[in-house]
Amino acid sequence: MSNIPFRTIVFSVSGILVLAGAVLYMAAPHVAAAVFAVGAAGMAVSRLTQPVADTSVRMKRLHTFNVAAALLMVVASVFMFRRQNEWIACLSIAAMLQLYAVFVGKNEG
Repeated sequence: MSNIPFRTIVFSVSGILVLAGAVLYMAAPHVAAAVFAVGAAGMAVSRLTQPVADTSVRMKRLHTFNVAAALLMVVASVFMFRRQNEWIACLSIAAMLQLYAVFVGKNEG
C-alpha cells in the first residue's frame, strides 16, 4: 500500500466531486447540489484539519485563504440547493483564493 495521507485522498476525491457537481448542475440540479455539497464538505474538513503550527507566517496566512475558500464552497452548495445563481460567484471567489494560495505558496516551498 502506498503512503499517501488520508487527508490527501479525501481532498482529491472532494475536488473531483466539486467539479462533477458544478458540471452536472445544468442537467440535474438536485443531484448536482448533493454531489457538490459532499465535495465541498470534504474539502472543508481536509483544510480545517491541516496542521499549520510549524509553518511560516506566510503559509499560515495562505492556509487562512484556503480555509475561507473551502467555506465559500460550502456556502455555494447552499445556494445550489436553493437554486440561486449566487453559487457561481461563491465558487469563482473560492477558486481565485485557492489559485492565489497555490502560486504564492509555491515560491515559499
